Amino acid sequence: MDCYVLGFQDIDQRQVALVGGKGAHLGELSRIEGLRVPAGFCVTTNAFQRIMTEVPSIDDRLDRLSRLKLDDREAIRALSAEIRRTIEAIAIPDDLVAAIARSLARLGEQAAYAVRSSATAEDLPMASFAGQQDTDLNVVGPAAILQSVSRCWASLFTERAVTYRLRNGFDHQKVHMAVVVQRMVFPQAAGILFTADPVTGNRKVASVEASFGLGEALVSGLVNADVYKVRDGAVVARTIATKQVAIHTSPTGGTQKQAIEPQRQKQPVLTDAQVVRLSQLGQQIEAHFGCPQDIEWCLVDDDFQIVQSRPITTLFPIPTTDDGENRVYISVGHQQMMTDPMKPLGLSFWQMTTPRPMAEAGGRLFVDVTQALGSPASRAGLLGMLGKSDPLIGDALQTILDRGDFIPSLPVEGSGGAPVGGAPAPIETDPAIVAELIGRNQNSIAALKRDIQAMSGSALLDFIRADIQELKRILFDPQSHQAIMAGMEATWWLNEQLQAWLGEKNAADTLAQSVPHNITSEMGLALLDVADVIRSHLDVVAFLQHIEDEDFLDELTKLAGGQEARDVIGAYLDKYGMRCVGEIDITRPRWSERPTTLVPLILGNIKNFEPGAGDRRFEQGRQEAWKKEQELLERLRALPDGERKAEETKRMIDRVRTFIGYREYPKYGMVSRYFVYKQALLEEADRLVQAHVLREKEDTFYLRFEELHDVVHTNLVDDQLIRQRKDAFRSYQALTPPRVFTSDGEVIAGAYRRDDLPAGTLVGLPVSAGTIEGRARVILDMAEADLEPGDILVTAYTDPSWTPLFVAIKGLVTEVGGLMTHGAVIAREYGLPAVVGVEHATRLIRDGQQIRVHGTDGYVEILP
Repeated sequence: MDCYVLGFQDIDQRQVALVGGKGAHLGELSRIEGLRVPAGFCVTTNAFQRIMTEVPSIDDRLDRLSRLKLDDREAIRALSAEIRRTIEAIAIPDDLVAAIARSLARLGEQAAYAVRSSATAEDLPMASFAGQQDTDLNVVGPAAILQSVSRCWASLFTERAVTYRLRNGFDHQKVHMAVVVQRMVFPQAAGILFTADPVTGNRKVASVEASFGLGEALVSGLVNADVYKVRDGAVVARTIATKQVAIHTSPTGGTQKQAIEPQRQKQPVLTDAQVVRLSQLGQQIEAHFGCPQDIEWCLVDDDFQIVQSRPITTLFPIPTTDDGENRVYISVGHQQMMTDPMKPLGLSFWQMTTPRPMAEAGGRLFVDVTQALGSPASRAGLLGMLGKSDPLIGDALQTILDRGDFIPSLPVEGSGGAPVGGAPAPIETDPAIVAELIGRNQNSIAALKRDIQAMSGSALLDFIRADIQELKRILFDPQSHQAIMAGMEATWWLNEQLQAWLGEKNAADTLAQSVPHNITSEMGLALLDVADVIRSHLDVVAFLQHIEDEDFLDELTKLAGGQEARDVIGAYLDKYGMRCVGEIDITRPRWSERPTTLVPLILGNIKNFEPGAGDRRFEQGRQEAWKKEQELLERLRALPDGERKAEETKRMIDRVRTFIGYREYPKYGMVSRYFVYKQALLEEADRLVQAHVLREKEDTFYLRFEELHDVVHTNLVDDQLIRQRKDAFRSYQALTPPRVFTSDGEVIAGAYRRDDLPAGTLVGLPVSAGTIEGRARVILDMAEADLEPGDILVTAYTDPSWTPLFVAIKGLVTEVGGLMTHGAVIAREYGLPAVVGVEHATRLIRDGQQIRVHGTDGYVEILP
């Protein structure tokens, strides 16, 4: 067997390193009984690596390429073009030419071939790389084929391929190129078969796209394809496009466009019987590979030939179950303001903390609500609660129910107990209750910090497991739940009754400004106080503008005023340093671990605010709330039965101002506890690194809690498992988790169902009243925020770590969020008009555009 060339018959899917993803799949496809695959061979990565040894200074060039920034497009373009030209100019060695010639002679030297690149990081379950490298069609003759092979090798360094690798963390040195040489077929029709619906994700629906001629017309976007949907062996939907051109082979080699005769343009490319037959072939291929496939097919003389198959990498994974029952899942991340994937240790900590089982998929957590939806006793409560907090989730669930055939209806009796989100027992409006809850939480964390210091090894893991029960006891304390619900229910009561009585929308938003005991809003104002201490020390301000290292706090003491600056930042970190973006994942770096995160925020506060801004901001909000209260009570007293209405309203306002700020505290307590656990675990990880059990401390993040316990106990670790988990986590980062989806993999997109909005506006959920105009700042990474007073923050989601930015903005728009999620609560606290749950806001609104946020009515206008 030649080490430079392998026939398809000698290849299987284990040989990706030798023949690339595309070659490995073609070899595997050729082995499936009853499947027709055009014959061919692969020029292996051994040939590519031999050619690369001939490229002058290639290691230096690839090293330079890997150091380029993603946004330095000109440098990427220039260096990648230089590498491509050099590769294409290298003469192919005689023995390699002879090996390719022998394979061509076996298949037909003057036949037409398709020559395709096949990279070792291509067509894999976790990264498709589709379209990154070259394909030449209808290549005839050994000389032309050798030229195409060289072009394919060089195409590993197209600007697009290089950028893709940089973005996804692939090492240029470790990705190699094989080349597929496959006999051409000359089809009357061709296209793509997805064995799962690529739009909805439904694994029970296949989707066929078809056009006349070669499939390149479809892939390159030259034509609209016919689209057929197949379910349970029948075509359930079809869209027949007007097809004006087709691509066919050219007599002189290559391909050419041809006009389709007018009478054929609206004819279906395939019959229903052909579509069903094709989908059956797809099921056979999917069963062989074990995951949904994106399949390229050709129709030749009423017979389908398969020319490629690859995993569909854009599908969100489905939670694993073993009973085959229909299930409905809702996203935990959309309610926790953390839709990024979590590492295994983070997932297991969250699952240990929560009171109910959670399904896992794509590095995210989901709650199975099938039983609650099927039970008449709990359905109304679930839909009411979710419909109010996140209408898109509520509407998606209602859509599933309206179908009538997915969720089995449970009997009324004994079908699930009390409604989800049912009203807790009443609680007295007493500020002392909140103070006592906070005090108990603080005392418990202080005891944890004291007791954990003596722990190490397996005893530490046992201690943490036991302490999580204390965390749960505090987090799910019935009185704590009563306090939270009291504030939320009083908010809902005020909004509903004051709209009914006075026509006043979302009145509670103003009434909830500057309430006591809101740990998260206090955190934002406290950073203004930090800026006040630092602003008078000019040397410190100048130093902070150029820091890069996380140990900058130690350097501060060498400067005039530096000790004072260090003390005030240190005090802030002592109270809030356990916070960070995505803080429900224990593995994410905390502010105390990366204090540089806070420096741009401090400098922004020094630049944008006068001294004393924190106190003034809080007092201004308190005054606005008090004035709103007086105005509303006065208007109510003028109504029939006004004294009673005013008295009830006053009682509810007091309830809101007593309890609504506490809503943020339990999570603060949980995250504080997580950070204590994390610090202790990282010390243990240090020991494992020094004992050569782990390569690096962060490897612990890719183990679940019980797995880490075993490693600590045995001093043995599965390095391959950690590598697999790292690869999987990297792939999960490219996925967008659905709010709601089913066990069929179908993503159910909810809608707001509103027809009362001006044309062209972006609809969302109104969560903080008022209307504001300003410059949109589209920010996806808090560390890159450069805000000026009057800006409107537009982002995917916010969690408590974003709060310091809220002091500098005038309005908020997010893609994810609900009535009581973090961004909504803090926007009301600070009096910022806010609309959340605006689908695709960060794509539809451009950075720097003027927008108007209607926080009372729930929509956003993009202004001319």
